[in-house]
Amino acid sequence: MEFPDGATPLDPDEMEGLRFKHITTRAELDHLEQANVQSGIEWMRRSNRTDLLTEKYVCDLHKQLFGEVWQWAGKFRKTEKNIGIDPLHIAVELHKLLHDMQYWHKQNSYSAYEACIRFHHRLVSIHPFANGNGRHARIMTDAILLKIYQLPLLDWAGGHNLQSMNVRRVEYINALRAADKGSYQLLFNFAGIN
Repeated sequence: MEFPDGATPLDPDEMEGLRFKHITTRAELDHLEQANVQSGIEWMRRSNRTDLLTEKYVCDLHKQLFGEVWQWAGKFRKTEKNIGIDPLHIAVELHKLLHDMQYWHKQNSYSAYEACIRFHHRLVSIHPFANGNGRHARIMTDAILLKIYQLPLLDWAGGHNLQSMNVRRVEYINALRAADKGSYQLLFNFAGIN
């Protein structure tokens, strides 16, 4: 199965976790995942949970977004990937990120949107799951904006499908790579905040 640039390839054991064994193409997988993601977004929007900045919520959200497609949804990856930290450090780094986000919010360290963009970038950099990290990080960021800051959501896709190779996806990946080097301006521009 082919993966677009910047996507996390799955190893054979992770592919075994696919709940629908008849899926053979990326298009079929994308269709299944998109339906699951949509129901996960609805779950996030209607949920009254207040524990957003916890490991449990991070994992529960991933499971809601991908659990109908992947058996390992909501569980931290156990393998090295082309992006992300060593799997042994995921729980510790995620804990630090969630603590930092709580601090940024309480202390008004950054504007709400800047804090959320920084959170998003670090969550993608940690890459806690075998797949779906970009979508999960964008929706997790949306949950924080909506439920903690009570602010409008970002227009991540800008009218494009970020799962397919297109100009918007290339801009997104380039912005993330710039943020990896400490420069957040491209990511702020991408998200429409300046």
